[in-house]
Amino acid sequence: MNAPRPRTRIQEKNRALVLGAALEVFSAHGFRGSTLDAIAKEAGLSKPNLLYYFASKEEIHVTLLAGLVDKWLAPLRALRADGDPQEELLAYVRRKLQMSRDFPRESRLFAQEIVQGAPRMSDGLRSDLRPLVDEKAEVIRGWMEAGKIAPSDPHHLIFSIWSLTQHYADFDAQIRAVLGEARDPLDEAEIFLGTLFSRLLTP
Repeated sequence: MNAPRPRTRIQEKNRALVLGAALEVFSAHGFRGSTLDAIAKEAGLSKPNLLYYFASKEEIHVTLLAGLVDKWLAPLRALRADGDPQEELLAYVRRKLQMSRDFPRESRLFAQEIVQGAPRMSDGLRSDLRPLVDEKAEVIRGWMEAGKIAPSDPHHLIFSIWSLTQHYADFDAQIRAVLGEARDPLDEAEIFLGTLFSRLLTP
């Protein structure tokens, strides 16, 4: 069986163009509310040209999500078992906040998929997310049992970090409506969450 021919530079460029446009459309309208026509328009391509690179809207969506999982797990992978427990967890909070600052569209895309029951990424969640969270939860449990940080449920501690950091990307419009445009929610969040988790973690 012949191996697939490598893509040309222009093919790679146009695939990236389609994926960037799709990220914009999906994050704004969700999977159901998005169309190939809207993605093609955002990309500046004709619909037939788009279909040369991706056979369907679902293929584009799945490709985006597959690339997103690894990016989303990177901040948790960076948590080191041999580091200072409180410093490691506070650094994880900061990394997650930075993700909300740098990748708000990706965060909303991920959130929409989860709210819908993860129909296109459930396998990835089971094979990649769960083992990693379980591994890091055991590290955190060890720190708690050693008296290095205050006891709590390690899994729910991780969940609380997710909810308190990703909120700033997923509900950006709501937060800015309350705070006003003159304030930077993420700068303020870093100070607030640093204090909150420091108090929570201190034995």
